[in-house]
Amino acid sequence: MRKMSPRQARRIMQRMGLSMNPMEVEEAILRMKDREITIENPEVAVLEMQGQKIFQIIGGKVTERQIEKKMAIPEEDVHLVAQQAKVSLDQARAALEQTNGDLAQAILLLSQQ
Repeated sequence: MRKMSPRQARRIMQRMGLSMNPMEVEEAILRMKDREITIENPEVAVLEMQGQKIFQIIGGKVTERQIEKKMAIPEEDVHLVAQQAKVSLDQARAALEQTNGDLAQAILLLSQQ
């Protein structure tokens, strides 16, 4: 099998409608629902084909961490729970976070304390 020079490879890719260009990148971050992958100092190439871009990430130091997403709790809910359970706003917010925003459960939880 004969090796192909980079110049020949570029010509073939051009005939096929492909282009591949390197990109200077300090850090690549991939975010999923529950985790985040960070790649430091990777080699990144952009492959363009039929209007689509494909990013190829190679090497670098990889770190992964879990993501804890806090639920956005409306201030009106916090005030309602605080008023109904006769507690502070901070206690009401904590109870709503613990019960995943369920107003009735938060009030019951605070009333039982």
